[in-house]
Amino acid sequence: MTYNVETGSGPDRKKRTRAGFLYGFGAYGLWGLLPLYFVLLLPATAYEIVAMRVLFSVLFCLILLAVTKSLGTLVQLFRDGKAVIALVIAGVLIATNWLLYVVATTTGHTLEASLGYFINPIVAVLLGVIVLREKLRPLQWAAIIVGFLAVLVMSVFYGSVPWLSLALAFSFGFYGLVKSTIGGRYPALVTLTGETAAIAPLALAAVFYLNSDGQVTLFSEGAGHFWLLASSGIITAVPLLLFGSAAARLPLSTVGMIQYVAPIGQFILALTVLDESMPLERWIGFGIVWCAVLLMILDAVRAPRARRLQRKRDAA
Repeated sequence: MTYNVETGSGPDRKKRTRAGFLYGFGAYGLWGLLPLYFVLLLPATAYEIVAMRVLFSVLFCLILLAVTKSLGTLVQLFRDGKAVIALVIAGVLIATNWLLYVVATTTGHTLEASLGYFINPIVAVLLGVIVLREKLRPLQWAAIIVGFLAVLVMSVFYGSVPWLSLALAFSFGFYGLVKSTIGGRYPALVTLTGETAAIAPLALAAVFYLNSDGQVTLFSEGAGHFWLLASSGIITAVPLLLFGSAAARLPLSTVGMIQYVAPIGQFILALTVLDESMPLERWIGFGIVWCAVLLMILDAVRAPRARRLQRKRDAA
């Protein structure tokens, strides 16, 4: 589904914009709170959490598709060979990203997770240059250079490259790149169903393996634990649906700026609730990354204005 945010006028357009902001902040706000949810799922291992997240996401999405009478679109998706291949790859990438994120948030490394999502927009721009041969604007180049400098500085301070942050950023960056090959041909709920269904056999295999080793906690930790794990499907799908609603009502540049709500939320949680340490060298590393983020935001603000001015000059 696509929507031209320039259409509409007056009160209707203002209502759509206000709703778009509410949906956008709702989506990224929920994503920012995920570390608390994953901590509540202990003693489940990261492998069980991700496997259950995949399986319950498939179940919940199928229910939503049935209620909205959209199962036919899912069937159409699975008849599209190129889309299926893309979704299998996307499913593996997002499962990898989920696993890394759960490991980070349940082992006291939520700050590194937030750093990965601060870096992610820079990685997305870099992948656009390398893979799609896109041309970058000066501020985007500056953001990439500052981002590389941040990684270099943190590598020196920490004594090692921040692999977890980079793995989160690149896995999600490649995920977005693969999903972009499908474009807007299918609704977000349909593609989420497709990519989780594609890796559901792997999730089932993981559950059987963990169960044989006595590591499945779904039924052994009480009803509360069961329902928390079962709700992972809802917690996965709802923010995505909110995001899709925001993207249909707001310019892409605006949605791009709202995305920083999630890592900011993760950062605040790590410091105030999860009590992770933030020594001076880590502040310096984050500070450099935030400079790169500010360059990205400045570019996102300036680019639409520059395009409008160029169109006016062309029209004149």
